[in-house]
Parts: sequence; C-alpha cells; structure tokens
Amino acid sequence: MIEFRNVSKVYANGTSALKNINLHIKKGEFVFIVGSSGSGKSTFLKLIMHEELPSRGTIYLDGINISQITKREVPYIRRKMGIVFQDFRLIDKMTVFDNVAFAMRVTGASERDVKKRVPYILNLVDLQNKANRRPAELSGGEQQRVSLARALVNNPSIIIADEPTGNIDPEMSYEIVELLTEINKRGTTVLMVTHEHDLVQRFGKRVIEINCGKIISDSKNPEVRHES
Repeated sequence: MIEFRNVSKVYANGTSALKNINLHIKKGEFVFIVGSSGSGKSTFLKLIMHEELPSRGTIYLDGINISQITKREVPYIRRKMGIVFQDFRLIDKMTVFDNVAFAMRVTGASERDVKKRVPYILNLVDLQNKANRRPAELSGGEQQRVSLARALVNNPSIIIADEPTGNIDPEMSYEIVELLTEINKRGTTVLMVTHEHDLVQRFGKRVIEINCGKIISDSKNPEVRHES
C-alpha cells in the first residue's frame, strides 16, 4: 500500500526532516507511527498525502509513483485516503449527517447514494441516533467518530489518522482505536500517528518509531521509549 525508497526531505530553510527512509506497508496492515515532536512524523504524513514532495527518493501509494504525478492527478490519489485529524475539522453549521455526506458530495456522488451510504457509515461508528445533531451538541469522542465516519464514507483504501485521540479522554481514545481496528479487519489499511504509548502497547500492532528523521525501530511489539 505504501512504499518509501531512499526518501529524504530537506525544506527550503535547510531543515533535514527525513533522511533516507526505506519502508514498506502492506495492504491491510495496521501501523502506529511514534516519535517525539520534530522527529519527522508530520513530514512523513505530508509526503504520503502529497502535501510535500520528497527531495530525493520515490514514494509509491497503492502501486502508483506519487512522486511524479501531476497536480491534476492529486485529487484522484487522495480519494484512496480517508484522513482523520486531531482537531476534528467538522463544519459547525452542518448536521452530523451533512458533515459526513459532504465528503461524498464533493466527489460528485448522487443524493441517492448519499442517502444510502451515510446512514450505513453512521451506524458503523454508533452515531445512527445523532444524525441530526450539530457538532457542538456532541462530546469530543462523538465528534471524533463523526470525523472518522467522514473519512470512511468514500470507502478509502487507507485511513491516515493524525493524532486522532489527542483531544479526547483516555476512555474515548481506546474506543477510537478499537473502531479503527474493526475497520482494519474489513481490509482497510490504517496508519495512525500517536504520542500515546499506552495505546500502542495495548493494541500490539506494528510500530514504527521515527527519531531525527530516521526510522530507529520497526517491530510488532516494541519497547517504545517514553518521550521526555
């Protein structure tokens, strides 16, 4: 699903964010990405999402060399991705239903498909009874589940979750990762960046640790170092 071949990223100000990264993530894997602030995690995600281009090396997403695609092709590549952010990024004036439906409508989906797909996804994240609520009427955990539903609604090949539990309490954090685990069992690749080592250790997935722009460990059940 994702392959980095000798990838480095140096920004215009001279910052070397990633240094000769080689990595292969298979379809259907669940992978945690960990590392301290400034380690290169954000750059790693930006390269996958094509928000940045590598200074050197090649990146493949689902067999496509995304290092060389045109701007016109970028939206089609991003349709393979569902992205979940720490700060939810919901539209306050829209209902839960319309926040999730928005992701379908911008791709040109018919209203018939929207009315069929959105309730199914809301049921999947246990929000079927909150479809007509506004984000402000929901708890933080519920808002993150709306964000997850929006990421899922176009049936992406990969879910990229950037600190999705950063703004919710620990109990809700486990629920979000359990939901991601269930989604992963259905065949969707999940890539989750987190600072929460308790989550990493509890779920026992593959963990990649980045430090100073380099992968310093990549294993199934690592002893992840706590950040100072």
